[in-house]
Amino acid sequence: MNSGPPIYVTQPFLPPLEEFIPYLEKIWNSKILTNNGPFHRELEQAQCRYLGIEHISLFANGTLALVTALQALRITGEVITTPYSFVATSHALLWNGIKPVFVDIEPESFNLDPAWIEAAITPQTTAIMPVHCYGRPCNTEAIQHIADNYNLKVIYDASHAFGVRDDGGSILRHGD
Repeated sequence: MNSGPPIYVTQPFLPPLEEFIPYLEKIWNSKILTNNGPFHRELEQAQCRYLGIEHISLFANGTLALVTALQALRITGEVITTPYSFVATSHALLWNGIKPVFVDIEPESFNLDPAWIEAAITPQTTAIMPVHCYGRPCNTEAIQHIADNYNLKVIYDASHAFGVRDDGGSILRHGD
């Protein structure tokens, strides 16, 4: 029996529709509804400024961004990663035919523990894919040191960490 309006677990905050109508009119007038339209480019430029980076490419979601990064870097074989993440981190590897090798996390940060990475490296290891969990940056210095010693690529899943900075600036400046 329904006793009132629905109760939502989560619900988006939407500003008044009147604020969007001028933008919708511009889209209708330009007839550009797909990627690389004026609003797409404007958002990329604004995010570059906000994040303090030179280039950015928008994707529909973080999974597609990871899949593309792995393909662009021609990653194969095995990749060391964390099991403590949304399943998309592992899916990006599996969908590219790459074997995820799970390494434990640091109990304080919930990030990939660099102390366990070296023991997991095999001749098939080509990269490390840490996750900046809950907006807390990984130990990028230790991870890069290991990657450099073993000639491995580093691809960070920063889906949890939009706009996060460390002492040197944007965390997006780390990795390959």
